Amino acid sequence: MNIGEQATDFLGEKRIAIIGVSRNQRDFSRVLFREFLKRGYDVIPVNPAMSQVEDQPCFANIGLISPPPAAALVMTKAEVAEDLLGECARCGIRKVWLYRATGKRGLSRKASELCARDGIKVIAGYCPFLFLPQAGLIHRFHRALLSITTPGM
Repeated sequence: MNIGEQATDFLGEKRIAIIGVSRNQRDFSRVLFREFLKRGYDVIPVNPAMSQVEDQPCFANIGLISPPPAAALVMTKAEVAEDLLGECARCGIRKVWLYRATGKRGLSRKASELCARDGIKVIAGYCPFLFLPQAGLIHRFHRALLSITTPGM
């Protein structure tokens, strides 16, 4: 599956956890969280330092969400991605988008092995805005530029 097909598959899930939503209302993770809400997604914020995000209950970890979502968007630093992948696998989440949790749009070898072992479909590094229908002009322009160099965009 190319990146465009993977993104369409991921975004087809309507119940998505966003792990690492920031306390800062201007942070990109919050902008993305609000965009998913606006588009009718059932987004579940995960951050151990918060009890609410945008009037939604916030969970300290993915294991506390019941029922668990089918997909998770990880907005954390790469250093914690491997642990989060294991946590997602234990909760039955099989679709993970690692946005901030990768370096240079790649997974660490260990993270790749964990995903393969646990049957997790993973998208590494691309901005979800690039794949949302009717994205803003800047996102459509960015996607057009990427499509020149990236097959399957």
